[in-house]
Amino acid sequence: MSITTLGFRVNYRTTHQKLQTQKNSSYVCGDFHRSVPGVEAIYSLSGKLTGIFTFINHMRPIIKKFVTFCLASVLTLTLLGAIGGIGAYVYITPRLPEISTLKDVQLQVPLRVYARGGELMAEFGEMKRTPLKYEEFPKALIHAVLAAEDDRFFEHPGVDYQGILRAAWQLVRTGERVQGGSTITMQVARNFFLSREKTFLRKINEIFLALKIEGELSKEDILALYLNKIYLGKRAYGFAAAAQVYYGKPLAELDLSEIAMIAGLPKAPSSYNPVVAPERARIRRNYVLGRMRALGYITEADDERARQVPVHAGVHGQNIAVEAPYISEMVRNEMLGRYGDAAYTDGYEVYTTIDARLQKAANRALRDDLLAYERRHGYRGIIKHVDLFELDDEGDELSVWSALLREVKPVGHLLPALIVSVGDESAYAFTRDGRLAYLGWEQIKWARRIIDENHLGPELAHASEVLKTGDVVYLAVAGTGCHWLAQIPRVAGALVSLRPGDGATDVLVGGFDYYQSKFNRVVQAQRQPGSSFKPFVYTAALDKGYTAASIINDAPVVFDAPGLEDTWRPENYSGRFYGPTRLRQALIKSRNLVSIRLLRDIGIGYTVRYVTRFGFKSKNLPRDL
Repeated sequence: MSITTLGFRVNYRTTHQKLQTQKNSSYVCGDFHRSVPGVEAIYSLSGKLTGIFTFINHMRPIIKKFVTFCLASVLTLTLLGAIGGIGAYVYITPRLPEISTLKDVQLQVPLRVYARGGELMAEFGEMKRTPLKYEEFPKALIHAVLAAEDDRFFEHPGVDYQGILRAAWQLVRTGERVQGGSTITMQVARNFFLSREKTFLRKINEIFLALKIEGELSKEDILALYLNKIYLGKRAYGFAAAAQVYYGKPLAELDLSEIAMIAGLPKAPSSYNPVVAPERARIRRNYVLGRMRALGYITEADDERARQVPVHAGVHGQNIAVEAPYISEMVRNEMLGRYGDAAYTDGYEVYTTIDARLQKAANRALRDDLLAYERRHGYRGIIKHVDLFELDDEGDELSVWSALLREVKPVGHLLPALIVSVGDESAYAFTRDGRLAYLGWEQIKWARRIIDENHLGPELAHASEVLKTGDVVYLAVAGTGCHWLAQIPRVAGALVSLRPGDGATDVLVGGFDYYQSKFNRVVQAQRQPGSSFKPFVYTAALDKGYTAASIINDAPVVFDAPGLEDTWRPENYSGRFYGPTRLRQALIKSRNLVSIRLLRDIGIGYTVRYVTRFGFKSKNLPRDL
């Protein structure tokens, strides 16, 4: 029997016999029929045609014609589709990228800087990522991701034909595109090898690439690549980074509600972002929880408890254990010079010689001393004043105050605060972090008015002389239960401590607050070194024939000083003169006149050239005594 329709002639018995003959031949029994999608389906289909057409022969003529026409149409379209699929496979497969690169893939991981004991000091790089192995991901997260993205992941061969047919039927029925056609493996293929353009050819490439990936990687490896690679908003790549960014804690510490929240992000990181769109994110989270319950991953009680948790995500940085931004910036600059932009993406971990305990003490010491200096030199005034009665009171009072203080940035460890009550010798303030702070008289009375650089106004008698309700000020912690009234220091400072044995840097603080001023006063500022430069002059003299027992006269000396109105008459710190003095004694006592005479004897030019071996640059050294 033969059927002709749409210009395509099919002899079902001949077709069946030919296919059976080819299937049993040495050619078809090779790898070809197993490697080309659709061939096995044709064998199966042809085997069933004989029974179908036998059944048709027993029908009434008009029904037989109609059924024969429909069947021929379906068969024609099926064969055309199979031939097209085989052709596409033969054409596209040789052009697909090598999957072997996924086995040794180098994910972009930021540069991280650590203290001597492994405490994190800083992280640099656009992509926030912390790659994990498959076994390190919590089971609850894997279940949540599978429920949200691809619940048949461990069953299909990389392409979920059921999902594609379901999505196609939905498109035909409603005209709307729905989830269901793209598997996790296809998303891996797209993220690692393909562009984001939405074209038919790219989708075909994605399907064949997914099949190829499944043939070379295990399901666990594919899922690990997905969980580490996928973009989840707020510069977070991978679920470990998302846990830190949105909840400020490791992935293993997230509860079910938080896991379901980030598991819902891959579909649309912007639309379902819990920070930007908390209500849409809550709906998406509940959908993921419902899918997990439907698949048996969680109980109904688990689902209900997780749904009751309010959306509480925020934007968190890395858990920095040691505040050392100045030394971290020095490391970043050095790494950038060595490795270029790869320093930000190749996952370098730099361990410094910084002692975390000492660094924290140095930060506190420098800031406390600069603030103490400020308190000795008077108060420059409040940040600004607001009328509390005129503030917008549509929300509750604390929310209005918090919104007001968010406009003022903290500096160092100084907190912006709003004065809400003032007594005779005390005051209360609402701080930027939402707490009520107490200011005692000891913490207020220093704030005398500045007259000029050397004079202050009269001592305060009442707190109201300097503070009023509605003042926005800075506070610094003074101890348990109280705060200093404070101000941003005008005087700068720095602190560095080196180990004498090997020169390693134990601590380095380049200023009061790196984010207020990035100028590193330890390594970028130049200032007069004073008597600390004398050992270099004495060392140069020893190399020129002097000894520790050489004698120089500690007596008055007068020099003509070009450019000055008068002559130069150097003196010792004590104002006294001690006569002939051995070099060893002159260095111990830091005698200025002996050092000046010694420098004049060995020559300024020789000394400048000599000290360059210690790292000094000759252009920075003055050519005078």
